Amino acid sequence: MSLLERTRLYEALKGALNAGLAAAQVTVVSGPGIGRKLVVLPEETIGSVGSEALDALAVERARELLVAEKSETLAETDPASGAEVELFYEIFPAPPLLLIFGAVHVAQPLTTMAKMLGFRVIVSDARAKLATEERFPDADQILTAWPDDALSQLTLPQSTYVAILTHDPKFDEPALLGTLDTAAKYIGAVGSRKTNADRRERLIAAGVSAESMARIRGPIGLDIGADTPEEMAVSILAEIIAMRHGREGGPLTRATGNIRGDRV
Repeated sequence: MSLLERTRLYEALKGALNAGLAAAQVTVVSGPGIGRKLVVLPEETIGSVGSEALDALAVERARELLVAEKSETLAETDPASGAEVELFYEIFPAPPLLLIFGAVHVAQPLTTMAKMLGFRVIVSDARAKLATEERFPDADQILTAWPDDALSQLTLPQSTYVAILTHDPKFDEPALLGTLDTAAKYIGAVGSRKTNADRRERLIAAGVSAESMARIRGPIGLDIGADTPEEMAVSILAEIIAMRHGREGGPLTRATGNIRGDRV
């Protein structure tokens, strides 16, 4: 691969990352064409790791790993030649999105903490007195809108995590109904066990399937005895982090395998 080609791939990858886009770089690390690279972007691919058939296979695999947010080295067979190669899939996921419905007290520390963890944060509430820049200086976007209107303005990627905090059926249930129709990875709703049980009954009566209902985490958060808004924010973020990494969220003393994550 020439210096010009390498520079072109580097600039394409750098541009995508600077724009906050998901991207992957696939490199041949063993076998024919060692050192060749393919950059996979949301709307295009640049470079090649071999034949068109191998490129297509690599692109499909890279997109799967982007969803899992996990880099990996995999042995592949070139469908065109039958040659065995090893490809290193280096994954650069887009920043995860935390969509908060309800500009309540818990939402304030939740926004600040989520930004510290690299999330892009959107806060939505129809109550203009609550949904303000003064109360949410760390939010990337504030929408003064009812849930239906807010969702009509947004495109939610699969790396979206939804926290519904309003504790009011006229806000909560439209937010749940709207986000259940998206590919959001996590949907959590505040409320007691009884509140969530009553809400589930109403949603089932409205035609929500059992499969969709199973996606709702309610009561939201992990059981850490959270009481203050700050503690509740930690509880919610802990559950989101566990979901993001495919973990149960239990004590590390009970964990098996790599306890610090396995995305790489």
